[in-house]
Amino acid sequence: MISYGLTEEQEVVREAIRDFAEQVLRPLARECDEAESIPGDFLDTVWELGLTSTQIPAAFGGGGEDRSPITNAIILEELAHGDATLAMAAVAPSAFANAIVDQGSEQQKQKYLPLFCGERFHAASLAAIESAAVSDPMKPRTLAEPKEEGFVISGSKALVPLGRRASHFLVTARNGEEGVDAFIVPADAEGLTVSDAEKNLGLRGLGTVSLTLDRVEVPAADRLGGEQGSDLRRVFDGSRAALAAVMLGLSRAVLEYCVPYTKDRVAFDEPIAQKQAIAFRLADMHIEIEATRWLVWKAASQLERGLETTRSSHFARSYAAEKSMWIADNGIQTLGGHGFIREHPVEMWFRNARSLGVLEGTLVL
Repeated sequence: MISYGLTEEQEVVREAIRDFAEQVLRPLARECDEAESIPGDFLDTVWELGLTSTQIPAAFGGGGEDRSPITNAIILEELAHGDATLAMAAVAPSAFANAIVDQGSEQQKQKYLPLFCGERFHAASLAAIESAAVSDPMKPRTLAEPKEEGFVISGSKALVPLGRRASHFLVTARNGEEGVDAFIVPADAEGLTVSDAEKNLGLRGLGTVSLTLDRVEVPAADRLGGEQGSDLRRVFDGSRAALAAVMLGLSRAVLEYCVPYTKDRVAFDEPIAQKQAIAFRLADMHIEIEATRWLVWKAASQLERGLETTRSSHFARSYAAEKSMWIADNGIQTLGGHGFIREHPVEMWFRNARSLGVLEGTLVL
């Protein structure tokens, strides 16, 4: 039997993260957008939630809890309801850590996982997006050439979150005739250039950067999975579902901001919420949010059960990208002229929705 009800534990987690997002993320969001940066003390505060460390096995210093993609999708929705930029910053290191937990060699787990189990925020990022007009993360142009006991990587990546803070990057690249692999590259590797923070339309506080890899040498031991390699399709399945959850939270934020606004805003002697054009628009926004949630939860459920998820995660991300943009646009229209001014957050959410729609491989459930 199919059930869409949350467990008692998931309800507790959702309420706790919802309160945190409302009290910490939402008040800080505009400041980070204007400053195009995130305060370090916020990152340390959010680190105390254990969003990354609790899901790392106890043998490597973590909390040892079994990772639940469904619970993580719920957490991401609530964090993004507070602010999508800060939500992504909070969980960006998990993309690197989760890939090591799921597919890393024993040596890689021993070496890298303890970095994420300290008391202070530790940044490491997945670098999968390339600046081509049409970029398929499973067909990167970045090339890894075998050389003696390792590889030489050449190419470039874009939209890498928290790039100036990161100690390591998990870089995807074509591995000759063997397909696609990921390689652990330290930020100070010779031949690696990390750009200044990119100037983006939205998610401006996230500090995304571009990477240029000019014949960067990586030992064979730092190929994700070691000699066995890895299945990057699983990584991107989790990434697409995670991004869909973030866009879901942003969409819900838009709707929940617009509803009370339309009840308070009076035109021609009555609240505009009573106008059919407005009421129907809000109803359609609600329908699309509910539909997106079921797609996200379906993909997360399949991930949790170890099933083939590529189709479901792609549907979730594609639908969320289209509808979050549509909802944000309708949010601006609902507010009229107020939708374009910084006094209201909807214009920022519109910009964030547009940027989220082109991301790939930055988060993992």
